[in-house]
Amino acid sequence: MVSWKLVALAILVLLGLEPALARYPEPPAASVTQPAPLATIKLLPVLTGLSSPVFVTTARDGSNRLFVVEQGGVIKVLQPGSSSLTVFLDITANVLSGGERGLLGLTFHPHFSSNRRFFVNYTRQPDGATVIAEYQASPADPNVADPTERVLLVIAQPFANHNGGMVEFGPDGFLYIGMGDGGSGNDPGNRAQNTAELLGKILRIDVDQPDGSQPYSSPSTNPFAGSTAGRDEIFAYGFRNPWRFSFDRATGDLYVGDVGQNAVEEIDIVTLGGNYGWRVWEGTSCTANDPGLCDPTGFVFPIAEYTHAGGRCAVTGGYVYRGSRSSVPAGSYLYADFCTGEIFRLQNGASSLLLDSGLSLSAFGEDEAGELYVVDLGGTVQRIAAVNACSFGLSPTSLSAPATAVRSAVRVSAAAGCGWTAASNDPWITVTSGASGNGNGFVVFSVASNQATTPRTGSLTIADQTFPVSQSAAACVASISPPAKAFPPAGGTGTVAVTTGDGCSWTASSNVGWITITSSQTGSGSGTVSYAVGANSGRWRTGTVTIAGRTFTVLSF
Repeated sequence: MVSWKLVALAILVLLGLEPALARYPEPPAASVTQPAPLATIKLLPVLTGLSSPVFVTTARDGSNRLFVVEQGGVIKVLQPGSSSLTVFLDITANVLSGGERGLLGLTFHPHFSSNRRFFVNYTRQPDGATVIAEYQASPADPNVADPTERVLLVIAQPFANHNGGMVEFGPDGFLYIGMGDGGSGNDPGNRAQNTAELLGKILRIDVDQPDGSQPYSSPSTNPFAGSTAGRDEIFAYGFRNPWRFSFDRATGDLYVGDVGQNAVEEIDIVTLGGNYGWRVWEGTSCTANDPGLCDPTGFVFPIAEYTHAGGRCAVTGGYVYRGSRSSVPAGSYLYADFCTGEIFRLQNGASSLLLDSGLSLSAFGEDEAGELYVVDLGGTVQRIAAVNACSFGLSPTSLSAPATAVRSAVRVSAAAGCGWTAASNDPWITVTSGASGNGNGFVVFSVASNQATTPRTGSLTIADQTFPVSQSAAACVASISPPAKAFPPAGGTGTVAVTTGDGCSWTASSNVGWITITSSQTGSGSGTVSYAVGANSGRWRTGTVTIAGRTFTVLSF
């Protein structure tokens, strides 16, 4: 994604174009220190074999699914308890991919569970313009998207780099969009400071309220909305390339990782109407782009910054940790450097190195429980977990359950002082006791009855190990209505309703010659059987039809 920067930097130096940085007497932001890694986190592989993944997220609909964005234009979905991905949406035909271009962002509407709407950010064929588009999940299958596109916003890109890419809904229900300054170097068009431009900004729009023929509106509280000079869509400005940002799920604060130029990477807490400095400032250093504007008045400075020492080159913004399964302190902010793969923790104004992963970390992700993931552009997604010198054993190591509701237990074996947690990954599996423990202990859980006629799989995570649960399908039980019918001597026709579960196959057959099945003699799930009764010129008679294993009786007088 950003490997081009090192080449570009070398060219600028050779040409004597590297901008000088003039320090202004502004209190410095928190700087990254370089102690040895704290060795309090580790990465647990979740997905491998991906093609240039750039983001991972959830639908926030209670399904606990993970959605992975591949730069080339494919979104894949992972079901809880599964290790196999399926394609959710493929828009490769629309996407111009390569370098910093591609399918870059994905977010789901706050009411996705009911309206099925989700939104993407990509650079389009053939001109590389940024497109913000809406799609919907299929009403027939929530794991497959309808390919019909509704374009909300198109923003021309003058160069191939600094496209931004993030889209995310804020706690206010509005859609936030990260836009880079349009590319090249030093923002030659001064777009980030120009409020008549959408480049170099964080945008905020209302996707639920169109404005005439425009498929969205701008909130009236945006700083340049209405008669104020500037684009209505702007929420904040002065950004170089806000590649990844996130909202703290506890406080609603907006954290942005803004990729710097030759010297400084920065983390910002972004507020309404703020000017975050680029191209006048790179972090807390005034550049040579506009030296006459170095008075810090009116600018918002980062809460953290770091230099390019040690091969660092580009910040990857992360999340404030609000989970419970990692050793990372709650409320601390995690971020990374793309070039080195180092993962940092920002807490109480100080940054610390947590782990040197050696990966090309293109993004972080947050699941529904608040646990964090990292995305390696080389093809993996990994979960951040606690480093624990303890070893844990599970007995049994899996469960095969019948279709009926069951209660079961898992024994956890560990040395005294070794703490562990247990959590379900599926709504039909519930931990009833033993959600946490120390040393030896038991996890007791219940499995709800399976009403479907297809088997299902799920899992628990116990002591950072996956405990698979498989459950048999419900037995097929059928009923018919009515159970019998009488006909006059002239005969006639009728129907029988079959009620059974989806996927349950059945047959219908007449046991006498004067009753004929006139509809299909086979079916699956609930349905209807049609029949005809022949005329009767003799004494009364009875006959039967066997439908889904049940007997339907016909009386003919």
